Amino acid sequence: MKGLVERFKGDIVVVEINGKTRELSKSLFPAEIEIGDVVEIVGDKIIILKEEMDQLR
Repeated sequence: MKGLVERFKGDIVVVEINGKTRELSKSLFPAEIEIGDVVEIVGDKIIILKEEMDQLR
């Protein structure tokens, strides 16, 4: 499932997925996560999709 990092709330990352937001622990994300990143969530692994971010910008 893919999502867009909307904002940070302390140790929480708010990700928009299919028009709805989910709050996930920042510890699940790579250290270089930033607002606006496109991510793919596969089980308990989160991958930053750099190529898709470049297409959105």
